[in-house]
Amino acid sequence: MPSLSLNDLRRHAVARSLFAPTSLDEAVQRLGGFVQADPLRAPARAQDLTLRHRVRSYRVGDLERRYPRSGLQEDFFVNYGFVTPGLRALMHPRRARRTWDRTRQRQAEEVLAVVAALGEAHPAAVDAALGHGKVKNWFGGDSRLSTELLDDLHYRGQLDVVRRDQGTRVYALAAPWTPPADPQAAMDALADALVQKYAPLPAATLSQLIFMLYAAAYQWVDLRKATLTRAKQRLAQARVDGTDWFWPDHESPAEGWRIPSRVRLLAPFDPVVWDRRRFERLWGWAYRFEAYTPAAKRVRGHYALPLLWRDRVIGWGNLKWRDGALRAELGYASGHAPREPGYADALQQELDRFTTFMTPTSAPRP
Repeated sequence: MPSLSLNDLRRHAVARSLFAPTSLDEAVQRLGGFVQADPLRAPARAQDLTLRHRVRSYRVGDLERRYPRSGLQEDFFVNYGFVTPGLRALMHPRRARRTWDRTRQRQAEEVLAVVAALGEAHPAAVDAALGHGKVKNWFGGDSRLSTELLDDLHYRGQLDVVRRDQGTRVYALAAPWTPPADPQAAMDALADALVQKYAPLPAATLSQLIFMLYAAAYQWVDLRKATLTRAKQRLAQARVDGTDWFWPDHESPAEGWRIPSRVRLLAPFDPVVWDRRRFERLWGWAYRFEAYTPAAKRVRGHYALPLLWRDRVIGWGNLKWRDGALRAELGYASGHAPREPGYADALQQELDRFTTFMTPTSAPRP
């Protein structure tokens, strides 16, 4: 392999992830079988902002509308999101990190019985049937115990999310799981899914992601070290500017990836920008997600979307959608917008695409 530069890795990172728009199922498969979800809507949820670049004619909310028919399932991988059935099957039956005492186990069994009786169960209906009361959640606030148990049972693979009702998960009993015959092979496949989604990866990020598999398959937490060693042995790799980088062995960052002259506003959790460590190496400045940062301490804004021009993340945009109109406030790492020909037109085209994405299909288009 010819010697590589950061320019090669940057083009590889952008082009392999921002593939030509395709079907929803195919797009998720090409993203490693996983799309990270986030409840914030600013002005759209992260999963919609991720998929709009990769799914043909995608509109805000399409994932939730298509989800019951798509074959995709909700579950926790290294983060919570939407996964393919094949990826989910690698993680179950899943052992949780926390062991229930007898009281909590009995309460969980009561929840399962109510879900079985209802067929499809909204958390409010389960709570009304059981009246379990409230508990402190991990944010320090109050949650319904029955809602927490539904989440835990879903995590343990005993419930499926069958649809959303105005954003709220609706549950049904899950079918029994058949454990993978070879746990190490399953862990290798989970690692490969991460590499498929986030490559090319600095060595430190590859280690971080495989460590995070404790949440995906806690029953195999002791296999993570071997999984990392095996991944490094089978993945393509090179040392660039003092850092070891890894990517799928059937790809080559040096092959001349095509980068269109296009502007894209990316989700904060888009795979192109998810790894903040890689972000700083490839683009030379620090991007931070500041939605949970006190307003007075924010540098770039509440929900700043990374602004990609060709293969460079050059700034960010804070977008608002009000009364059917898009408002965009942009900032640039260099302090000013690019002066090169074509940028202004490409930016306006992206804002037009974003407006179309935000417009419901039943509404007249601008």
